[in-house]
Amino acid sequence: MPSAVAGGQAGSELRPRRGRGGLQAARAAGPEGAAGAAARSPKRPAPGTRLFEEACRWALLALVTLLSFATRFHRLDLPPHVCWDETHFGKMGSYYINRTFFFDVHPPLGKMLIGLAGYLSGYNGTFMFQKPGDKYEHHNYMGMRGFCAFLGSLLIPFAYLTVLELSKSLPAALLSAALLTFDTGCLTLSQYILLDPILMFFIMAAMLSMVKYNSCADRPFSAPWWFWLSLTGINLAGALGVKFVGLFIILQVGWNTVSDLWHLFGDLSLSLVTVGKHLTARILCLIVLPLSLYTAIYAVHFAVLNRSGPGDGFFSSAFQARLSGNNLHNASIPEYLAFGSVITVKNLRMAIGYLHSHRHLYPEGVGARQQQVTTYLHKDYNNLWIIKKHNTNSDPLDPSIPVEFVRHGDIVRLEHRETSRNLHSHYHEAPLTRKHYQVTGYGINGTGDSNDFWRIEVMNRKFGNRIKVLRSQIRFIHLVTGCVLGSSGKVLPKWGWEQLEVTCSPYLKETLSSLWNVEDHINPKLPNISLDVLQPSFPEILLESHMVMIRGNSGLKPKDNEFTSKPWHWPINYQGLRFSGVNDTDFRVYLLGNPVVWWLNLLSIALYLFSGSIMAVALQRGAHLPAEVEGLSQVLLRGGGQLLLGWALHYFPFFLMGRVLYFHHYFPAMLFSSMLTGVLWDTLLRLCAWSLASSLASGVHVVGVLSLLLGTAYSFYLFHPLAYGMVGPLAQDPRSPMAGLRWLESWDF
Repeated sequence: MPSAVAGGQAGSELRPRRGRGGLQAARAAGPEGAAGAAARSPKRPAPGTRLFEEACRWALLALVTLLSFATRFHRLDLPPHVCWDETHFGKMGSYYINRTFFFDVHPPLGKMLIGLAGYLSGYNGTFMFQKPGDKYEHHNYMGMRGFCAFLGSLLIPFAYLTVLELSKSLPAALLSAALLTFDTGCLTLSQYILLDPILMFFIMAAMLSMVKYNSCADRPFSAPWWFWLSLTGINLAGALGVKFVGLFIILQVGWNTVSDLWHLFGDLSLSLVTVGKHLTARILCLIVLPLSLYTAIYAVHFAVLNRSGPGDGFFSSAFQARLSGNNLHNASIPEYLAFGSVITVKNLRMAIGYLHSHRHLYPEGVGARQQQVTTYLHKDYNNLWIIKKHNTNSDPLDPSIPVEFVRHGDIVRLEHRETSRNLHSHYHEAPLTRKHYQVTGYGINGTGDSNDFWRIEVMNRKFGNRIKVLRSQIRFIHLVTGCVLGSSGKVLPKWGWEQLEVTCSPYLKETLSSLWNVEDHINPKLPNISLDVLQPSFPEILLESHMVMIRGNSGLKPKDNEFTSKPWHWPINYQGLRFSGVNDTDFRVYLLGNPVVWWLNLLSIALYLFSGSIMAVALQRGAHLPAEVEGLSQVLLRGGGQLLLGWALHYFPFFLMGRVLYFHHYFPAMLFSSMLTGVLWDTLLRLCAWSLASSLASGVHVVGVLSLLLGTAYSFYLFHPLAYGMVGPLAQDPRSPMAGLRWLESWDF
């Protein structure tokens, strides 16, 4: 083997696991087995050589870390205005500082860390973050940007260490680090107040921790083994705590863990007690620990955000009762619903609101010309209804009439208190939703007809047949048509004041849009209780917050004229995304991957699938490969296989998602493809060097790696204005700093 290849690849093959079975097998093999093992592994370097290699590793790590921080913190203060999604996540950081409750479709850890960074750096939470382009002026935004840039800077040393652990090759680690350092897309995402650098930090930290504890497999239950295993669990909780796509790295670690345990189970030299210890350790560190930390994140989230805010309306009435400043907080109302009570009825579907009516009629040609019934998100006197028996007009609040509680299955009338019209339905079609029936207000002074009768059903009867305010989930079945009262969520035209449509659906399947709860409750004949006793427990609010987030994610659909992208666009770098500015007079930042890096990554995935398949077939068929080739093949298949799996898990699930998607969703997958590129090209160049004469071997590998490094750096020099900002003519103008670099028509800079 050429000396350059042997020296650079020293220790490059993956270390086999050496449990008791491995040691016993080596002993049993005797001298012949030992000789064979020696033939398959490179010669052990001298102590001086090992020290030199160790020094090179640390020096290169320091170099890539320094370069990473230099590129991420350069011009971090520009532009001094809100860019793209800073309007969301900067605002949410302010909410944490002000302890104001809000709703977001992502878990809270990322926003909490942004808020903490702002608080510690002197930001007081008063900037409004209303829209992109708003100038920060005297507000201190650098602490939050600096925190995101700090985590984004750590992605490069993490990638370096991960590839070094998987391949034992310094050139492969250096090449992977260079690809990420000189990628304009990763650089751009790391310089703003966003969740992406925080998410990618935890993903890469989990990946590094996993490969580190894999490398400790020959020392199970040692201090380093426990440290890396526990750190993997901590980082999994962090990734999931920032965004739900953290589930993808959990799947990767889960697959690695199952494979590891299956290998241990097949080692007959290990007792079942030892295997049980391994299983218990992984359950504790990779399931119990992450779940505990993830739950603790929400405990802190709910403890900090204890003031009423813009997120109240997305949650149930019982949830809102715990928020200071909400009208339900510290309120006292009767506990169980009785006839004669004045109530508000809230729909359980997110952002639907309260059952509402007003004196305006449906216009001509829209069903019957009767009083409109809608849902309305805000508190209003027109949300008040009186619940009455269907077959009597006597006043249930008469002191001589005993209190009668409303129960599951009762037939009731709902009379609108402000207009004295009854909640009514009939066979006329609803205004917007086909095959649903219209719901109106009908009658005079509470007197109507049989189309005003509704059967009330309690869906969660853990409180019994009576209806408990805030907690009981109820629905109303129309007695004549058999339809169920609900809201379609569709916005009515201006004649309906752009409130939401209420319909009576003939489809009786239980859905959130047809479920309601009683919120306000006034009845002078009943004793009041404090709503504190009705507040949900922590497990209940944890479950509710997840249900609301899941519904919010599924409801994220493209808006009119909104710029979105498709998953197939992402690996080919088909379209970028404007972070700041549009015109030639604006300071423009454009999120686009370095095309040289991205297209090299795409080529590398295809090459890996081709070359890896050939190597896997050859090894499976027992082909007699030279020791050097077999070692390189194992590095490519095992280390590269882990990285290919990471790329696939972070990319292909987006094809199954119905929600709106954006270009930045691909960047976690891009981290894995860049690491795979480093491993692949280092291995292929070593194989080329091995196949050539000894005099050429050293040059092929060195020239190949240097060419890739210099080409990547030069492409960064060309495209760096995309990340650091451009002012002046657009790319199609010959005077533009980006003239001649708009290689695809779909790029818009």
